[in-house]
Amino acid sequence: MANINDYLVWRGDIPISSKFPLNEVDSMILARFSYLRFDKINLDAQETIQSISEKMKHLDNEEFLYNGDKELIKNLGESNRFNQMIVTNYEKTTDEEAEKQFGAITIHLSQKEMYISFIGTDSTLTGWKEDVNMGFMDNVPCQIAGKKYLEKMATDYPEKKIRIGGHSKGGNVAIYAAITTSKKIQNRIIKVDNYDGPGFNHKIISKYGNNKILNKIETFIPQDSIIGRILEHKEKVTISLSNEKLLLQHDIYSWQVLGNEMLKSERNTDMSENVSETFKEWIENSTEMQRQIMFDSLFELFYSTEVKTFGEMKKSLSTSLPKILSKYKELGEEDKKIMLEMMKSFSTTYMGVIKQRERKKLELKKKVTFHMLV
Repeated sequence: MANINDYLVWRGDIPISSKFPLNEVDSMILARFSYLRFDKINLDAQETIQSISEKMKHLDNEEFLYNGDKELIKNLGESNRFNQMIVTNYEKTTDEEAEKQFGAITIHLSQKEMYISFIGTDSTLTGWKEDVNMGFMDNVPCQIAGKKYLEKMATDYPEKKIRIGGHSKGGNVAIYAAITTSKKIQNRIIKVDNYDGPGFNHKIISKYGNNKILNKIETFIPQDSIIGRILEHKEKVTISLSNEKLLLQHDIYSWQVLGNEMLKSERNTDMSENVSETFKEWIENSTEMQRQIMFDSLFELFYSTEVKTFGEMKKSLSTSLPKILSKYKELGEEDKKIMLEMMKSFSTTYMGVIKQRERKKLELKKKVTFHMLV
């Protein structure tokens, strides 16, 4: 089956127009665009997608964050649909002390519209720590930065309508920026697309859950989604079809495309439902302080390895593991106790959810059989 790179080869010669408007696959491509290695090239204040493609063609595959990205920028550079779009306002920040990992870029679709693309989690420990902070904080630095970036773009280009998108954490940032900005800017927003990004906690949902901007927001998750099922979604959720399994479905190059639409699934898999219910119960049955101690303690162990990314940790496992074990011994007894209890609680909750769902299925099957016999 086809993915977004196949789509570019098929539809890349057709410019965006009123007859062939921007669609959900185009938006997914632009949401992915922010992941490209702009930090590896000399990026001018204004570039076209074509000129960026030329500069990136000399990069090795290993310099891109994910498989498929090099092919994506090559196809975009050759695509009449995208290659003349102007690209501006690239930002990227990783601040270990503030536990912040943020990135964004703006693609100008026309004289009247622009697309703000927020980057998701990269491979850094800092990026992943900020992700887990969402489990006990009302907002995290990348969300605040996303709102400021949106408001800056709205001010710098006051004549333009706005589209926003992001994959993974970038999708969460896209939604947060849209629901927390002013109504004046919200009125200029055409659509917000979140591709398998996590939701929000009860406090954010309670505060912004009835906001009219939600009608302009759509979240796409694959059938086995795990990341996108964390926390709550109030907006429209569409289930896309991936040809991978479990966490590998988070890779949007595995999402299947037919024509100018993503293939859809009617429901999430049992595994995805189990994980979603587990996170919900686990969060309801624990305190913010307990979750903070658990995640802070866990990342203290990771930081002790002195590597910057999980990839580096994996490559240096023989030296990283002894450092982790040594750091674990230094943790306070109460922190260790809470960390282990929370991890055990998650596992116990998951097994309980599976049993409960299986019991409900069995009861439903018995009822259906009974009615058929009657």
